[in-house]
Amino acid sequence: MDRASKEEMVSDLHSVFDDSTAVVVTHYMGLTVGEMEDLRGQMREAGASFKVTKNRLTRLALQGTKFEGLTDLFTGPTAVAVSEDPVAAARVVVNYAKKNDKLVVIGGAMGDQQLDVTGVKALASLPSLDELRGKLVGLLNAPATKIAGVLQAPAGQVARVLSARGQQSDAA
Repeated sequence: MDRASKEEMVSDLHSVFDDSTAVVVTHYMGLTVGEMEDLRGQMREAGASFKVTKNRLTRLALQGTKFEGLTDLFTGPTAVAVSEDPVAAARVVVNYAKKNDKLVVIGGAMGDQQLDVTGVKALASLPSLDELRGKLVGLLNAPATKIAGVLQAPAGQVARVLSARGQQSDAA
């Protein structure tokens, strides 16, 4: 790899780190090409990406980003999972690591907060941004539904009383 392509790779990685809200660092020793493609497919579905990186170039790319504290994690066969949704990358990597012991989570970061393995697992257990939005819409929608029900109840009660009164007068 010549110097120009290395500089381009560092620049690309730097922009990826700038655009991401979460990074998960993993070791992937022993994963087959098929397993790696399966993991990348799951990452794409979740809106995240998984990249095998050269440690030295990644350390250079991390300089000047909010993830600069992760440089010590880049030893051995490392790969990074990145996403704009803080939960997506962590969730896919942690779930995949549960099924395949060849993928090992070694750390990560969300914003400028560095996470250890337990922190990444805790992040993976949180609901995603879309799930939180759905819950929020449901919470905001529920009071309106309840108000409509309360407003309709008196009218329904009046109609039932009048109907019962009409049935009484017909019976008499």
